[in-house]
Amino acid sequence: MFDLPTVTAANRRHYRQFVKFIKSLGFIMFQESVYVKLSVNEAAIQRMRKNLEVHLPPHGMVSLLTVTEKQFASIENLLGEFRTDIVHTDRKVVEL
Repeated sequence: MFDLPTVTAANRRHYRQFVKFIKSLGFIMFQESVYVKLSVNEAAIQRMRKNLEVHLPPHGMVSLLTVTEKQFASIENLLGEFRTDIVHTDRKVVEL
């Protein structure tokens, strides 16, 4: 999980570089700013942690949470009514 600033152009560049890096390691997006990866054992987790430490962005926060496969499988997703305000049109100006 991470919370990285995106105020300046340099912040946004670091954000994009970090996301590209973690995707190259096999992480997949679970939710915005939350990425997951299956690891085979504790040694692999420690190697991944060290690799992430080397590539940390200069600002912001990155949090690591290790859960077992059984714990991850027990996640319950509670969904409310799906609503979108996206208007599907080819017009250049849309009045709402």
